[in-house]
Amino acid sequence: MTMLLASLFHINLLLPQLMASFGHWIYIGLFGLIFIETGLVVFPFLPGDSMLFLSGSLAAMSGSGLNIGLLIVMLILAAILGDGCNFELGKRYGHRLLNNRLLKRLFKPSRLQTAEQFFEKHGPAAIFLGRFVPVVRTLVPFTAGMTGMRYRSFAIFNCLGAVSWILITLGTGYLFGNISIVQQHFELMMMSVVLISLIPMALKLLKARRV
Repeated sequence: MTMLLASLFHINLLLPQLMASFGHWIYIGLFGLIFIETGLVVFPFLPGDSMLFLSGSLAAMSGSGLNIGLLIVMLILAAILGDGCNFELGKRYGHRLLNNRLLKRLFKPSRLQTAEQFFEKHGPAAIFLGRFVPVVRTLVPFTAGMTGMRYRSFAIFNCLGAVSWILITLGTGYLFGNISIVQQHFELMMMSVVLISLIPMALKLLKARRV
């Protein structure tokens, strides 16, 4: 676990190394990471935002081997399929999984409660908005499946959210990731991406405490 956390904090060094070792197989790895983060309820801690930003910045570098068009298509598909998988897990096995001791150890019930409150407040739009909030984006589709949300409504917001999330985060890295000051403070920039995405949730929690 310590090695995993260390790798995540140095992801700007790890990804180029993986590209050098595995070449175009890196597309499959990125696809898998986005799919797992959005599709499996027990992995809300994966660095989706940071990886997208970094991938975009590397794609902007000549000779990097990453094609921005291919990244966009593959990662949008991964995000859509991931949320769809998570929705089905919630729909078919949600209540059963919540009673599983192992699952309870993997994430706090309070996180799921936060996702449920987020979903209740925003309705179907929570599927779209949740894309931009770490942890919530993994738990909201699971919650939507548990609550019996109509699949047609879910699918529409799922696709809109996936396209927006990938284009904005990947595009930001592509446009700004190669600016010298960004490269010199890359870890700080990635932390900033995560913190900015957490602002809506933080404001929501502060508002809930005042009530």
